[in-house]
Amino acid sequence: MCGIVGAVAERNIANILLEGLKRLEYRGYDSAGLTVIRDGELHRERQVGKVQALVDAVAVNPEFFDGHIGIAHTRWATHGEPAQRNAHPHVSGKIAVVHNGIVENYAELKEELIAKGYEFTSQTDTEVVAHLINDLYQSTPDLLEAVRAVIPMLHGAFALGIVHVDSPEELITVRLGSPLVIGVGIGENFIASDQLALLPVTNRFMYLEEGDIAKLTRNRITVYADGVEVSRKIHEIDAEQHNADKGEFKHYMLKEIYEQPDAVARTLEMAIDNNETSKLSDDFLQRHNAQLAGVRHIQVIACGTSYHAGMVAKYWFENLTRLPCSVEVASEFRYRNPVVVDNSLVICISQSGETADTLSALRDTQKQNPAGLVSLALCNVPTSSLVRETDIFLPTLAGPEIGVASTKAFTTQLAALMLLVLKIGMTQSRIDSARLTELLGELQKLPGQLYASLHLDNDIKAMSESFEDKKSCLFLGRGLQFPIALEGALKLKEISYIHAEGYAAGELKHGPLALVDKDMPIVVLAPKDSMFDKLKANMQEVHARHGELFIFASESSKMVAEDRMHVVYVPDVCETLAPIVYSVPVQLLSYHVAVMRGTDVDQPRNLAKSVTVE
Repeated sequence: MCGIVGAVAERNIANILLEGLKRLEYRGYDSAGLTVIRDGELHRERQVGKVQALVDAVAVNPEFFDGHIGIAHTRWATHGEPAQRNAHPHVSGKIAVVHNGIVENYAELKEELIAKGYEFTSQTDTEVVAHLINDLYQSTPDLLEAVRAVIPMLHGAFALGIVHVDSPEELITVRLGSPLVIGVGIGENFIASDQLALLPVTNRFMYLEEGDIAKLTRNRITVYADGVEVSRKIHEIDAEQHNADKGEFKHYMLKEIYEQPDAVARTLEMAIDNNETSKLSDDFLQRHNAQLAGVRHIQVIACGTSYHAGMVAKYWFENLTRLPCSVEVASEFRYRNPVVVDNSLVICISQSGETADTLSALRDTQKQNPAGLVSLALCNVPTSSLVRETDIFLPTLAGPEIGVASTKAFTTQLAALMLLVLKIGMTQSRIDSARLTELLGELQKLPGQLYASLHLDNDIKAMSESFEDKKSCLFLGRGLQFPIALEGALKLKEISYIHAEGYAAGELKHGPLALVDKDMPIVVLAPKDSMFDKLKANMQEVHARHGELFIFASESSKMVAEDRMHVVYVPDVCETLAPIVYSVPVQLLSYHVAVMRGTDVDQPRNLAKSVTVE
């Protein structure tokens, strides 16, 4: 959620810190700050609001921040309101700390520190960490050792960056349950909560593991696990592939919607050989054939948009392979003492691969260790914690996704999940060759169908005008379109702040019909599939009660617009893959409504791109 950047270098690092914070703005935040050590003093600036406010404040007295070591932070409020006093870094004596995550036992620790005479100026749990390190430093005047002594006292998940005036060449960092990477330079080294923040200064990264504590100087990185020095591999990445800008688009979200045909095509190319289109590529997940052959149950664990992708996969797995599939929200799964049956494939879906609840649910499942357990990460970030902690990695080749509201990550998740369904079906002889050939042929049409759906943009923009002043909305779908109704509602509420709910259309009579009136827009996903006739009956129930229908219907449905019934025609697509194509119209609708309402499309209030706390 929050963002961390730190640097120790021979050059002035203030601009590096500020640029890093700008590149982390996508994560969601409400305040920003930095601390630089200069002339034996901590120089700190903190501002509520956008990073630009911090940049402007630093520019007033730039000489104060002309230093060679420092830390910076963007804060997403957990403990304490968005306010300057709660912004990071937090200081105790000569120590400054930035922190992502939550210290669950901070209240007890705070009482102990107050009893010792420490005064608190913020409402945060982070200030406890700063005072604890300062307190231990009095008896252990070595910054690394003081930090080591404090860590066992802290309960929760966190990443830390710490500097001390008396150690102006040392940057200490800790990773325990919250993501953190080290950027490796020449005569300079860096830390960040996301490698994206550091791409302007390095493309070489070291990924810390759970519990690692590291000391960075200009010329050396020392990593410790359980008090013992360990080696962590340095990875070199292609900076061009991980860079992102808006280009000609007004918002990242719109750019990412338009990137979906190419992103899905890249994802499909993992498994479909252009020279042999009637079967999956021989090398697709080949080394995992034995593991996949033994799977008898599918368990999907995910949050938010990724959960909706898992819901679609449940239909696919059960319909195409007849393997039972359970889909659960990670934040609930991890706390209800779930039973994971033997020979389960546990699929963890996460765009970032750092989603705290999903990671914790995976670890809890692995502790149960049922016979034949296989874990798989479906993820957009190959260097993430989720990927490192699972048996199988199935990438989504979406490229960087900056907008908080997920778009291309979702459709590439769906494409990758279908490939996985086909792989397991083929490996276990649960899908015959004719059906496999048919579905592979339909998959190859997908990029073109997605591209054609983008041509609906102007029609959807015109439709969106009817939503500008609405306060609530229903999305309806049946069968495979029900998860897309949920996803459409999530998108609308995320970025336009209109209350929206997704429903299985057959549930209308079981409560939601009471909400229908002339002021309640009803969005309907209506491909001409096996549920189409039943869906038409549901639409008539709404129309008869003066509800206004906004229908995304397939061209072959021959639906005709009439009073209070608006129709946008979506390209025809096979029923099985229709959820992928119908995702685009609901994304465009949400986008245009948000623009008309003047909200912050890419960084909606109160939300973060990577949810690294519970």
